[in-house]
Amino acid sequence: MAFLRRSSHDREIGRLAIPAFGALAAEPLYLLVDTAIVGHLGTRQLGGLAVAGIVLTAVFGLCNFLAYSTTGAVARRIGSGDVRRATAIGVDGMWLAGGLGLALALIGIVAAPAIVDVMGASNSVRPFALSYLRISLIGAPAVLLALAGAGYQRGRQDTKSTLLIALGANLANLGIELVAVYGLGLGIEGSAWSTVVAQYGAAAAYLALVLVSARRTRASLRPDAAGIRSTARIGSQVMVRTAALLIALLTTTALAARVSTNAVAAHQVAFQIWAFLALSLDAIAIAAQAMIGRFLGAEDAEEAHRSARRMIEWSVLVGVALGAALALSRTWLVPLFTDDPQVRELASQLLLIVAAMQPLNAVVFVLDGILLGAGDSAYLAVAMVAALGAFAIAAVVVVVLDGGLFAIWGALCVLMVARLIGMGARFLRGGWQVTGAVRASRARS
Repeated sequence: MAFLRRSSHDREIGRLAIPAFGALAAEPLYLLVDTAIVGHLGTRQLGGLAVAGIVLTAVFGLCNFLAYSTTGAVARRIGSGDVRRATAIGVDGMWLAGGLGLALALIGIVAAPAIVDVMGASNSVRPFALSYLRISLIGAPAVLLALAGAGYQRGRQDTKSTLLIALGANLANLGIELVAVYGLGLGIEGSAWSTVVAQYGAAAAYLALVLVSARRTRASLRPDAAGIRSTARIGSQVMVRTAALLIALLTTTALAARVSTNAVAAHQVAFQIWAFLALSLDAIAIAAQAMIGRFLGAEDAEEAHRSARRMIEWSVLVGVALGAALALSRTWLVPLFTDDPQVRELASQLLLIVAAMQPLNAVVFVLDGILLGAGDSAYLAVAMVAALGAFAIAAVVVVVLDGGLFAIWGALCVLMVARLIGMGARFLRGGWQVTGAVRASRARS
């Protein structure tokens, strides 16, 4: 079988994907640590964290375009041998991230009361949600700078630095938070401030890496309007793709909530496992972004296609392995999340669907990475909106027919199949294989 044969790309895929997985797995730890510590302060504090946390996750998730739009562009310049302009793209991304982060912090802090009210926080939970959200938004510039910095490092074919920074920031967060919450008695506010401090530490590390690169390559550190506009234009297309995906995922939870309490509880268990496995599979997609961009920048479309095919083969193999492991382990995995026998039974059945989806998800995620690395963000936005349309039709059918939890997950399968069709067609037709230092006709002078 083809995937059993060794490839010249295997070593590089592993070199990029393995540290990328570690960095991706570390990203949710900020909120998990906060949840574990705040959960011991009281139910109202934990409720406040839940309300603020979902808002922060959604907002910062939408801003991941700062990483994705930077990786492919930097990798193209690296492939073309223009290291100075690769660094200039990183500098532009950092300026854009800093500006957006500052605006997000100012607007968010002012709008925080309205946001908390829209989220339906009760009177007992509202003060804690408001406090945590406002303090956390002070860290918005740092979060966005870290996203842009991670994208730059990935474009430079360096995922080890992103792993080290993610681990360091999370260890710092844990240590500072234990002292602030339990030692100084600062409560949920101490938890939020600890995370903000750790986030600024990570941002400082990425800024230092960009500064070192700029010094070595003699790239300007001044903001370049044309470069920032270019990054923002690509980023807006990636944001459309991300927003459409988030809408679909949030809709599945909303539909599950209308079925029953047991159904939404089982859905939450299955969805969290689905999301964690997505992180595992996304590691290969990050390798794809870096490698595809570099090969296309070096005007080697054939090698880009070869490496892409190899990453698809690896993603299928990993997807099958993850699916099989989940199917076999679900009976002891589910009890870790709930003691309710009815929820356990539902969740265990749902995990069979999650397991069966893994090979499909694997190919979808790596195709997404390939097209992002190629800078094909405009097509990705259109394809994702079309997939959202297919999902919406399936979701309407579920509502009209009063379908249950399994029908809702069937609608999620429709979303993934639609994404596979849209991106698979693009990959097979080769429209993504545009070579050169930049994909668009306009380049930074």
